[in-house]
Amino acid sequence: MSSPSKRREMDLMKLMMSDYKVEMINDGMQEFYVDFNGPSDSPYQGGVWRIRVELPDAYPYKSPSIGFVTKIYHPNVDEMSGSVCLDVINQTWSPMFDLVNVFEVFLPQLLLYPNPSDPLNGEAAALMMRDRTAYEQRVKEYCEKYAKPENVGAAVEDQSSDEELSEDEYASSDEGVAGHADP
Repeated sequence: MSSPSKRREMDLMKLMMSDYKVEMINDGMQEFYVDFNGPSDSPYQGGVWRIRVELPDAYPYKSPSIGFVTKIYHPNVDEMSGSVCLDVINQTWSPMFDLVNVFEVFLPQLLLYPNPSDPLNGEAAALMMRDRTAYEQRVKEYCEKYAKPENVGAAVEDQSSDEELSEDEYASSDEGVAGHADP
C-alpha cells in the first residue's frame, strides 16, 4: 500500500465514502471535482462550491492542486482563476494529510479564518480590513449569486456563457463606435 497510486486510490475512495460528491474529469484518478459546502456559522453557510482537484504523480508526497471552479469572494482565493492561497496545501503539505483533511479541515478553516495580510483578492482583503460587515454582506451576495446548491453542477457552463456574453457586449459596442467614425 505504500505506492503513490495505491495511496491515491485509497484517499479518493475515502473521500467518496465521506459523503462528498466527487466527479471524475478523465478516466484516471488524478483530476476530479468535489462539491464543497460552506462551513456553518460563517457567511459562506448554505453555499456549495465546485472544487477542482489535481493529484500530482508524486501524491501524497507532493500536495494536491486545489482551485475553486465556482466563484467565491475571499481574500485568499483568486477571483478569476479560483487559485487558493493556503499554507498547509501549498507549503507545509505532508504525506500524513489526505484528501478528507483538505475538505473537512483545511478549506473550512480557510473560509472561517481568512488572512487579509496575504491576499490573492486584494479587493476582498481591503474590504474585510476596512468594513467587516460590508465584507460579509458581499460574501453572502456571491453565495446567493454563484454558490446555490442547485447551480453547483452548472458552474463551468455558467462561467463560459458569461464570458461569451461579455465578449458579445464588447463587440457590439465597438461596432457602434466604428459606425460613428465614418461620415
